[in-house]
Amino acid sequence: MADSLHAEAIAEIGGLIAAARAAGDPEPTSMTLATADGAGRVSARIVLLKDLDEHGFVFYTNQDSAKAMQLREHPRAAVCLHWKTLRDGVQVRAEGVVEKTTAAESDAYFATRARASQIGAWASLQSQTLPERAALDARIARYEREFDGSPVPRPPHWGGYRLVPDMIELWYGQRARLHDRIRYERVDGAWRKRLLYP
Repeated sequence: MADSLHAEAIAEIGGLIAAARAAGDPEPTSMTLATADGAGRVSARIVLLKDLDEHGFVFYTNQDSAKAMQLREHPRAAVCLHWKTLRDGVQVRAEGVVEKTTAAESDAYFATRARASQIGAWASLQSQTLPERAALDARIARYEREFDGSPVPRPPHWGGYRLVPDMIELWYGQRARLHDRIRYERVDGAWRKRLLYP
């Protein structure tokens, strides 16, 4: 029963993403990612969900970035997807432990990125102070020269993270703000499902 409930939640989320894409949502996989540092200071930003399966929610980033440093200090996070294009609004929330994807997974995804984005992954010192835009432009030019005529390899500081959920909540907007909320939780190793008041 535990596995079937988790599979039910993941399948529903996959269906919602497909429905949002079909409804013309310009970024159906954009999600808010909230992380915290070792002192408990919370940060949130939008990232793109690049994979969703029975193992969790995957996104990719510079692993020297502010979010990556927070994940090293506190390897738990929360994500939220919201689609205004569906019904009266639909939201998915998930919380759990975050782990790095394998090098092979990161390599495979990096190879699918546009070349300009691959160069950007080398050029950007993400979250560090940029003295002026010309400094970034110079770094881009440097890596364009370095990889001219050859495939761009994945930088060693760039890769994926997987949020392995222990809580998933599906939120379906209703009139009078009497929303439907369905929560899936892993408790003592078993998934449970319950409704919540709006």
